[in-house]
Amino acid sequence: MTFGFAPSAAAQISDATGNTSRHGHGRLLEPSEWAEAGIPLLRNPREVVAGLYARHSPVPRTAVVAVLGPEDRLVASASFSQAVASADGWDYRNALLSRLRRVLPHDLRRRTPVRTAVLLFCRDGDERWTEEDGAWMWGLRDACTLHGLRCGAYVTLTRGGWQVLGEGRGGRQPSAGSRPLRLAESVPDAGRLTPRMGPGAIEPLRRTAAR
Repeated sequence: MTFGFAPSAAAQISDATGNTSRHGHGRLLEPSEWAEAGIPLLRNPREVVAGLYARHSPVPRTAVVAVLGPEDRLVASASFSQAVASADGWDYRNALLSRLRRVLPHDLRRRTPVRTAVLLFCRDGDERWTEEDGAWMWGLRDACTLHGLRCGAYVTLTRGGWQVLGEGRGGRQPSAGSRPLRLAESVPDAGRLTPRMGPGAIEPLRRTAAR
């Protein structure tokens, strides 16, 4: 498994003396750490990405966090704009945890997580890993721990298409420049990404946006 590396707006942080530090507080995950974390694979990443794109129409600097149940069925999702880049996952952890708390109750009482959170981040640049990606990875993992969820895939969406970092799977559509799509148009089996209702089920998809 290989990763490319690219500079990012958050790649260097100045300290009090004016020097630069590559990792600042160190709250980011390197590609090798992410690859060793045992992140569960998405059954159909194209379907998940297309469904989230149709629901949230993300533009650069937009993050979409989604919680999936069995067979990658969508339970809840939220999108928000993260205007300022950071190489400190603490900032992203707090933003993700805040949105997760708004859209579904925590699962901290369960001994083993049964739901999985995935993150799609729409950004400029190419598909190569950046330190900002590493900060998002750290933030997603920590937010999942604090909300009783399993940490799932991290997906970048750029002008060139989408890519599940650490898996080597991706595609050209949708991309950061794609036209908005209707859900049925983007996902043939839309039911897989549609929350189901039943006794004790969470209410239908609740979407939050802070743009």
